[in-house]
Amino acid sequence: MLTRLISRSTTQSRWQTRFWILALLAMLLFFIGNVPDSSSGIGFVDAAHASETVAEEAVELKGAPKLKREDYPQLLGMSSRSIVWVIAQMHLYLAAFVLAVPLFVTVIEWIGVKNRDDRYDDMAHEFMKVSMTAYSLTALFGGTLAFALFLLYPDFMGYMMRVFGGQTLVYAFLFFAESAILYIYYYSWNSLRYGNKKYIHLSLGILLNVVGTTLLFIANAWATFMMAPSGVNEAGAVTGNIWEIMRGPLWNPVNLHRFVANIAFGGAVVGAYAAYKFLSAKSLELKAHYDWMGYTANFIAILAFLPLPFAGYWLMAEVYAYSQQMGITAMGGILAWLFIVQAVLIGTILLAANYYLWSGMSRCDGSERYRYLIKYIAVTLVVCFLIWVTPHTLILTAKETAALGGSHHPMLGPLGIMPAKNIAVNLMLIATFLSFQLYRRSDKEVTVAWAGLGNALLVTIYVVAIANVIFAGIYYGYFTNTVYKVGSSVMQVVSTLIVIIAGVTIDSLMFKGAKTLPSKWGQVSNRAQYALFALPIAFTWLMALMGYVRSSVKTHWHVYTVMKDNSPDNYIPAIGHAGNMMTIATISFVLIVLFIFWIASLSESRQVKPVASA
Repeated sequence: MLTRLISRSTTQSRWQTRFWILALLAMLLFFIGNVPDSSSGIGFVDAAHASETVAEEAVELKGAPKLKREDYPQLLGMSSRSIVWVIAQMHLYLAAFVLAVPLFVTVIEWIGVKNRDDRYDDMAHEFMKVSMTAYSLTALFGGTLAFALFLLYPDFMGYMMRVFGGQTLVYAFLFFAESAILYIYYYSWNSLRYGNKKYIHLSLGILLNVVGTTLLFIANAWATFMMAPSGVNEAGAVTGNIWEIMRGPLWNPVNLHRFVANIAFGGAVVGAYAAYKFLSAKSLELKAHYDWMGYTANFIAILAFLPLPFAGYWLMAEVYAYSQQMGITAMGGILAWLFIVQAVLIGTILLAANYYLWSGMSRCDGSERYRYLIKYIAVTLVVCFLIWVTPHTLILTAKETAALGGSHHPMLGPLGIMPAKNIAVNLMLIATFLSFQLYRRSDKEVTVAWAGLGNALLVTIYVVAIANVIFAGIYYGYFTNTVYKVGSSVMQVVSTLIVIIAGVTIDSLMFKGAKTLPSKWGQVSNRAQYALFALPIAFTWLMALMGYVRSSVKTHWHVYTVMKDNSPDNYIPAIGHAGNMMTIATISFVLIVLFIFWIASLSESRQVKPVASA
């Protein structure tokens, strides 16, 4: 009995030992089969697991959809592009305004704290009051734009949502955060006005600008991805992370260009508000207040506008570097004539801004010292403006071409190419800065001992810079090959920037502690206020024009070289049609701005309580 039990126990242990040995071998084989192979990147997995992996990779690397015309819904037979065009342009106008105003409002508020001057604080508060109504309208147009895009371009929006993924939720969260901070910042103004509480309010303003600028950069990533996609392969399948998708070759140039342009645009709009209030003011005190507001707004707009062409140069250089065909489409194809219109609009902005500065000099007692220079600046601006708008080739009939001897005018033809226009643009910017500098000097009297040396140094910098701009444009533009012609524009840009930087630096040192002469605020002419109205109108039309150029360089692509546009609108719109659409958007925005001004003024009025009859 005992021997049988021992024998059975030995048999069971033998089978248990064999079972555990087999189990260990199976686990070892399973482990070895799932170790990644360094050469292939996958392990020896079973067939089912391999098929699941392939399926997951196929889903992950799904390319951009290839659409047909019937994939685009139509709304009452209207052009989908025209609908989205106007709504998107209105949203961009309002968004640019509400993002820009807090940027310079926070700076103005800080100046008021530093100088202990409540006038700056009141002006900053009033600027924010103007933007509050615009913020609500921005959200309304943004929601309408989203509905229109998902309704009319569902597959394209689906692809963009797949590419950017959770970033859209981040954008929504930042929008809600910006709204909350904006309302707290505005409505807590008077409760956090003095002492240490003021620094809490300033911190809210800084936080508001950080969130708003982040929103701008995220939206720019979507726009630049459509022009120069990154983080995807040739078929549009996502191969990179969200940072690689955002950080395309055009992202930083567009970020800089829009950031600076938004500040100039916002300053122009609030300048028009100051002009509107100036013209409707009844008392000299109110006229003086809004005259000062208009001057400050014009100062902001011009200071931001001066470096804007250089940001535009950088953007176009990156466009050419990414796709030479895209650059040729913009500057040498059907869109080239629009840069003549751009010259007209920028010339209008510079002439209006200079005229306002010249008119404003009349309120300063010390302006007589510099008024004789105005006529020379005016002649320079007009001559350069005429050179800038001169086309290279003319639209002529066969008879006119024969009479002229070709499509180029024998004398004016050389003025139509970029070297001449680069000279004209840089000289206009230098002349505008000179007007601004003379205006800033009009109400001051220098007290430092080295004033003569400082003025001589400044005059030398102006003369050398102007000579360098003209020499580089003529010599490298007309007497060397194309490589040096393109490189000469860098010399011209550097010369202009040196004038601006040196002028600000020398004047800041020279007029530190200077004697301030009296200024008659509120006694400027009404014509100066009309110039302030011209600025936002020209800015608005210019933004629509360049937005059309930026979008049209993609030609028949939703996402350039990745996702084709096969809708009925898959072509570059004709210039006439585009001009009509831009004008509709511009007039609509001007009407909305007047409505915003009326709403902001309405809050200041109070009805007199009627006297009860006996």
